[in-house]
Amino acid sequence: QVELVESGGGLVRPGGSLRLSCVASGFTLDYYAIGWFRQAPGKEREGVSCISGSDSSTYYATSVKGRFTNSRSNAKNTVYLQMNSLKPEGPAVYYCARQSGYGCLLSEDNWGQGTQGTVSS
Repeated sequence: QVELVESGGGLVRPGGSLRLSCVASGFTLDYYAIGWFRQAPGKEREGVSCISGSDSSTYYATSVKGRFTNSRSNAKNTVYLQMNSLKPEGPAVYYCARQSGYGCLLSEDNWGQGTQGTVSS
């Protein structure tokens, strides 16, 4: 059974950092790209970053480029999203999702339950 479990959310002040983890089980992480998404209250879910399953190429939304770093440890079945210089955007739920293959342009086929992060002073 495919499962993705996020953790690492919390309350942080503007300019601070959070490190999210996405632990995968039930499949071989190496073969899949993993995307990170976030959804703020009343807003649509947006893509934040993706890391491919082949060469671990990373892609970022313009709004987070230079501040967020996406990485993976296939040995630990875990993908990480290091978020630095966080902006005061309030609460958002961060999700990781498995893409349906190696590449980040593929559709998502499994989602985690999400972890909430709040950036507020």
